[in-house]
Order: sequence, then C-alpha cells, then structure tokens
Amino acid sequence: MKRGVPLRSPVPGGWSLPSSGCDRFLPSMSPPTVTSRGAELRELWKLAIPIIIAQLGHSLMGFVDTAVLARAGLAELSAVAISNTVLFVVISLGAGLIMGLDPQVSQSFGAGNEARARLLLWHGSYMAVVAGILFALVMVGGLYLLPLLGVDFVELPQMKDYLTWRAPGLPLILLFFTARAYLQGVGRTGALVVATIVANAVNLVADVLLVFGGAGLPAFLGPLREVPALGIKGAALSTTVCAALQWFIVAQAVRRVPGEVPAPRAEWAMIRKTVWLGLPISLHILADEGIYAVTAMLARGFGPESISAIQIVMSYGIFSFAVTSGIGNAGSVRVGWAVGAGNPEQVRQSGRVALASGALFTACSALAFAAFPQHLVRLIGAPAEVVPLLVPLLMVTALFQFSDGVLGVGAGVLRGMGETRFTSVAVMAGHYGVGLPVALLLGYGLGQGVVGLWGGLCAGLTTMALAIIWRFERLSTSTPLPVQA
Repeated sequence: MKRGVPLRSPVPGGWSLPSSGCDRFLPSMSPPTVTSRGAELRELWKLAIPIIIAQLGHSLMGFVDTAVLARAGLAELSAVAISNTVLFVVISLGAGLIMGLDPQVSQSFGAGNEARARLLLWHGSYMAVVAGILFALVMVGGLYLLPLLGVDFVELPQMKDYLTWRAPGLPLILLFFTARAYLQGVGRTGALVVATIVANAVNLVADVLLVFGGAGLPAFLGPLREVPALGIKGAALSTTVCAALQWFIVAQAVRRVPGEVPAPRAEWAMIRKTVWLGLPISLHILADEGIYAVTAMLARGFGPESISAIQIVMSYGIFSFAVTSGIGNAGSVRVGWAVGAGNPEQVRQSGRVALASGALFTACSALAFAAFPQHLVRLIGAPAEVVPLLVPLLMVTALFQFSDGVLGVGAGVLRGMGETRFTSVAVMAGHYGVGLPVALLLGYGLGQGVVGLWGGLCAGLTTMALAIIWRFERLSTSTPLPVQA
C-alpha cells in the first residue's frame, strides 16, 4: 500500500461507506505477509487473553451481585434477575453503537492511520456520554411510568431501587467500551486487565458490605461497622462505583498511547458513519438479549423459582460467552488490521483461526456444564426450591455452547470486515423465527416448562451459527474483498 492511498478503498473494486472527511493519512504500514496457522493462533490469543479477562470481569460483577443477593433472599434474587435483564438490554443498545468504532479503529491502524483512530476515540466518547445519559433517563423514567399505565408486579419496587442506583453508571460503562475499542484496535490491551482486577476486587468487598451492612465486622474496622445494610441498593451502588473506577484506569492508559489529538469539534459525518456500522450491532445485541428477556418473562408463568433458576444459569452462561466474545473481539481486530492493509489472504487466515479457537473453547465449556452440574449449583448457593430446575437447565446450556460460541466469534470476525448488517438479520431471524416458536411449543405446548423454553433457545442459536459460518466463507473467499468499514 502506498502512502496517501485512502483507507476507504485499499482493495481495488471494494466498496466502502462514504468518507467522513476526518481522515488524515500518515505513512502506512506495508501489508503483512500471511501468517502460518500456528503464528496466527499465537497472535490471536496474545490479543484475546486481556480482552477475555476484561469481558469476564464485567460479567463477574453481575455474577457477584447475583451470588450475594441469592443469600439475601428469593425476593431480592428475583428482582435483580429481571433488573439485570432490563439493564443488559439498555447497555447493549449503547454498546452496539460504540462497537461501530471497532472495525474503523482496527482498519485505520492496519492502514497506518493512527491519527484517524484517535479522532474516532474522541467521537466515540461524545456518543458515549450522550447515549448513556439518554438511556439512563429512559430506563428509570420507564419504571416509574409503569404503574401509571396499569402495569405492576411484586418485584417492581426493588427493581426501581436497583436500576435507579445503576443508572448513573451507564455513561461510564459506555465510555469504558469506547476506550476498550480504541485500546484493542491499536493492540494495547494490558490496561483492560488492570481495570478488571481492581474493579472486581473492590466490587466483591463493597457488595457484601453495602448489601448486609457492617454491623458484624470486627471492632478494629471502626467506621465500617456503621455502614447500614442497603440490600439491593447496595449491590447497585457498588457496581456503579466500580464502573467509574474501570473507566478511570483505561482512560489513563489511553493518555499514554502516543499520538495525542486535541479534542476536536464533533463532526457529524464521522458520527453518522459510526452509527451506520453500530446500529445493526445494537439491533443484533438487542435481539440476542431480548430473547433472554422474553424467556425470563415467559418463565414467570412457571413461578419465581423458574425465573431465579434462569438467572443463575445465565450467570454461568455469560462467563462462557464472555470468553468467546473476547476471542471474537480479538478476531475482529486481527481481521480489521488485514483489511486495512489490503491483505485478503490474511483476512481468511485470521477469521478461520478465530472461529476454530472459539469452537475448541466451547467444546471444553460444554463438557464442564455437562460433567459438573451439581458442583455449579452448590457454588452459587442457590435457594433450595430452585435447585431441582438447575441441573436440567445446565445440561441444555451445555448443548448450545458450540452454537453460542460460533455466533460470538463469527459476529466479531464479520465486524472486523465492516459487515454488521447480516449478523443483525441472522440473529433476529434465528431467535424470533426459529427459537421463540420452538420455545413456546416445548415450554407451554408440550408442558416441558422452563427447560422447554431453554431448548427453544438452543434451536435458534444453532440456526444462527450455521448462517454466520456461511456468510464469512462467502465474503472471505470473494476477490476483491467486498466489505470495508
């Protein structure tokens, strides 16, 4: 690639989104040679491990909330189960928009255009603050409007407490996602590990202290003994404080990356381009999280034990998906670098190695779910009335690990190529055209209860995984590459 060749068309004949007008072209890196499978695997995991740790850490905070509140009582656990479903949907909408930065940053860096990557960071930060505030207002306001619309249920008061205290953290979470997109796009992911470890250590201590209070602490801890028991509010407050801590740590890491660009005025062309790429990701994540929300609501028809069982199983499933999603993010970066450098053979190599890595990991996680269900039930301290449902749900979860993993990795790989719309359509069709009808048939029609609902999810995920593999193979073997961010 020669100096000054626009990033938007590094491959002759390839199509791209319109230029934002913000592109500043620095001397670019020459296209890398195609790595061997072994070398690609090493490079992928070198990038993936810090991202996976960050993903796991984000999931661990929700897991700790669930584990602590499971010991506080069934009412609290049921309320946080529904609240986390709502919260995941809201965060997913914002995170999807921010993830429109991913292919742009990695392709910019692959083309040697570091200044454009920095400008994308600034514009993503503007989007994060505005979107976070708007989503927080809508989420909390919607809860207080429900009774006026005649919608009321027993968990609503505690949901209000939990989500009101989580709302201030939404802009901070989206700012963290923005910094993460930049750091992983430029290959500097070490700060994600530090932020994750520190935030989770603080969250574990603060969660227990704020939920149960400090009355039972030893006398030498002094003022901490005066901390009142806040219950579900305490869990939410702890997680919000840790979101601020995570963002602060990664923001300092961003400042240490060479190539500082002063804060620019917002340029709508760049924001539109990011939204163009990010909106399908939001719809994809919304459809994916939405099906779990629908399943949780359907499970309420079988009693609070069923919805609590789903929350616990989802807490474990989220750990597995966090790893495959981290592999997918690393694959997205590797593919994006190759696309930016105009190297279609490396695109294929990077994508295939990422998909194979995800498949291998999910085979291991499926084995763990199937072999140790009783151990997992005891680990989280589930209420006695929930335990009989957990083992069969964990067995079904083991069945769809492979499909869920291919979806997580495949979506990332396609995102690195700038392809975000197909994944969105595939997820909506798979979940709502296949998964939901099968879930209703098994759960209600054939009387299989919450286990039948979970089986429907398995059918939908399998359909989507096959579609994602087909799409990547078709795009990656095209000459020239048809997709550009």
